[in-house]
Amino acid sequence: MSGLLYREDMDEVRARLTAWWDGGDIGRPVMQITAPRAEPLEVVETMPTPEGWVTDYSTSDFDYRVNLSARACIGSHYLGEAVPFVAPDLAPDCLALYLGCRGVDMPGTVWCEPCIESPETARFAYDPDNFYWDFTLRLGREQRRLGRGKFLLQFPDLIEGLDTLAAMRGNEELLMDLLERPEWVRECLEKITPLYFRYYDVLYDLIRDEVGGSYFWVWAPGRLVKLQCDFSAMIGPDIFLEFMAPVLTEMTERTSYSFYHWDGPGALPHLDALLEIPRLGMIQWTPGAGEEPTDHPKWWPYYHRILDADKKVYMHQCTSPDSIRALRREFGPRLNEFLICIWAPSKTEGEEYLRAAER
Repeated sequence: MSGLLYREDMDEVRARLTAWWDGGDIGRPVMQITAPRAEPLEVVETMPTPEGWVTDYSTSDFDYRVNLSARACIGSHYLGEAVPFVAPDLAPDCLALYLGCRGVDMPGTVWCEPCIESPETARFAYDPDNFYWDFTLRLGREQRRLGRGKFLLQFPDLIEGLDTLAAMRGNEELLMDLLERPEWVRECLEKITPLYFRYYDVLYDLIRDEVGGSYFWVWAPGRLVKLQCDFSAMIGPDIFLEFMAPVLTEMTERTSYSFYHWDGPGALPHLDALLEIPRLGMIQWTPGAGEEPTDHPKWWPYYHRILDADKKVYMHQCTSPDSIRALRREFGPRLNEFLICIWAPSKTEGEEYLRAAER
């Protein structure tokens, strides 16, 4: 193993995260803390922003995407277990793009335009010549060249199951399909998962580091998968259990490490189903707009339930070092089973978060 220019102690970070993922205690929660540098670590020429550029997911200018990648990590400190990374990401549902959707650039994101007009015209197939797949591979290879010895590559946000099918079909249409043709929905999901892994396997070989580790929001010492179902906010627990739980179960069985992005109050009723998935390793709670932050006591009973099911807790952005101390009082040594992600205003404040976590 070796360090990285932007994270010289990367071998030690890998060792701590390997121990933590595999059930060890590193003496504190995993802390992924980033903070701005006063001066960039390297000088990289900044290309002018292309005219009409509204999202860094865009495929409208390959050279600019490469330049963004070269500049992505130079302005940050990486503390605790934070890792410098870039991703050949094209949308918050890349698999839908690879399977036929057209990406529409929107401010800060890319919307996948549905491509299934009717069940009779639905097509699910690997297309090696798909524009978005080709763009991902070309960008990923260039990022790997740029990042050698400097930063890691992250998986693009593939997404799976009902979310991918909803992107391809449309939310309202898929809701009607669940009522009128549930067997067709099930058949679609059974086609999507193998295709997911056809792309995943190629991407894993592209982004894996020298020890076989992979990255999506956290480094893991093997094949890592981030799972989700934002569509679940529109369905009840019975439908989630019938249609989505089998997808998630299979995907955890085909990877070494996994976590679930559990997003918004509408997803709360599905916790029981998630806790019953044997190999699901961690759950990341995202309260959603207008809700209390992740470190608020309102959410603590859910974290206790997750821990009691022998799964880890992933938290984004504690509001202060005092919040870390409050969590320690509530969870005691089990706080060490948390992963906490923090964007600190300065390196000094980031180090204060670390000290709070170690006490």
